[in-house]
Amino acid sequence: MAADDEKVFLDARRHGVVLARPLGQALFIAVMGGALLAFIWPLPIAGALLVVLAALLSLRAVWKWERLHLVVTDERLYVVDGTLRKRARQVRLRKIDAVEIEQTTAGRMLGYGTLLVGPLEIEHVPKPREVTELVERLAS
Repeated sequence: MAADDEKVFLDARRHGVVLARPLGQALFIAVMGGALLAFIWPLPIAGALLVVLAALLSLRAVWKWERLHLVVTDERLYVVDGTLRKRARQVRLRKIDAVEIEQTTAGRMLGYGTLLVGPLEIEHVPKPREVTELVERLAS
């Protein structure tokens, strides 16, 4: 989404922690499905369906994670969402007054946080302090 004359300094996905809950749920469903495969008919059919459901849930979670990007150029900060149809929200760096970070204890331990930049709130940003320093340096 950046213009041709803009230099891209950062193009990052959200932290991988966003995959923990959906992949954990999918694993639980797959294990339950796998257990049903060991029983007599018709339970293996239900087990197979649960394994397929788990695979689809995993695929959906990874697809949602992959399609959202945080892009910082020398002129703007973008949040780009989408694969086939892209939607971008942006803030011009010159118009940024302050950049804020919100981090939970888990976020501090695992290295992610929420970035508040003007009207944009971007959750699960990896290495939020480094991103904040980059944005502040480019904005000045």
